[in-house]
Amino acid sequence: MKKLILAAAVVAAAATAADAQRSAIRIVGSSTVFPFATAVIEEFGATTDYEAPVMSSDGSGGGFKLFCAGVGLDHPDISNASSRQMSKKETCDANGVEFTEFMVGYDGIVLANANDGVALSVSRDQLARAVAGTVPSEGCASMDVNTATKWSDIDASLPAVEIEVLGPPATSGTRAAFEELVIHKAFKAAGCDKATYKAVDVRTDGHYIEAGENDSAIVDELVANPNAFGIFGYSFLANNADRIKGSTVEGVAPTFEQIAAGNYPVSRSLYFYVKLNHLGVVPGIEEYVALFAEMAAPGEELETLGLIPGNDADLAALDDAVASL
Repeated sequence: MKKLILAAAVVAAAATAADAQRSAIRIVGSSTVFPFATAVIEEFGATTDYEAPVMSSDGSGGGFKLFCAGVGLDHPDISNASSRQMSKKETCDANGVEFTEFMVGYDGIVLANANDGVALSVSRDQLARAVAGTVPSEGCASMDVNTATKWSDIDASLPAVEIEVLGPPATSGTRAAFEELVIHKAFKAAGCDKATYKAVDVRTDGHYIEAGENDSAIVDELVANPNAFGIFGYSFLANNADRIKGSTVEGVAPTFEQIAAGNYPVSRSLYFYVKLNHLGVVPGIEEYVALFAEMAAPGEELETLGLIPGNDADLAALDDAVASL
């Protein structure tokens, strides 16, 4: 028994020493939160004595997978997430990962195209029928393979332009939120039961193109192809307004004011998660979190980048979460 205790102590000491060698916070997760976290990282590196964090854009689901895989030097400290909170299907508990959740604001999911492309105004149902692999008919008496190739095939009032929508992959929180807020809600309203609309996925016949986690690259592709539309977070629209424009959904334009007021129908919350096991081991985590909360407040820098700040209750909860560290 003494040998076992000694061996365990040696392993623990070695792990702590190894963790202490990593001087930079490691962040993974959502491509939507990425530009906001980038601004915080730049400010953190410029105004503190800590090394600037290292971050990758893996999508919310991909970030959770990396974050929850374990504790120690080889595992990230923070995971960004958009659209959904960490769910029971994640493996954090099983792998001994303890965490705190931070809700830092809101974002809209926009459908956008080049400024010289056609202007588009769609209902949630029309948008769902453009990108879903199967669509309901006769009050959802049946689900049929989507054969629409032009927007006008869905409704004659829409442009006679080929449906070409560049969007995020299945690992993306933006994709999950889009499916829930657009496809599921539209087909539920059409009369489909939960099992039916939950089973619907995006089409795979070339009219929906998985464009990866790099939303900036999607913007570049839209400019090059005025007939194409892209799905991404509002911040990319706000920061590229000289090149692209947003489509209205249910008659509401994707503007800061409409999202903040709760009028824009395709909006979601933004989060990040901090691994409590790494506090006191990887330096600067508490300071990074405090700076993010400060920059996410109304009137601060992240708002100018397109983040929609939370309401008073949201901000109080964020302050409480920061203090809990």
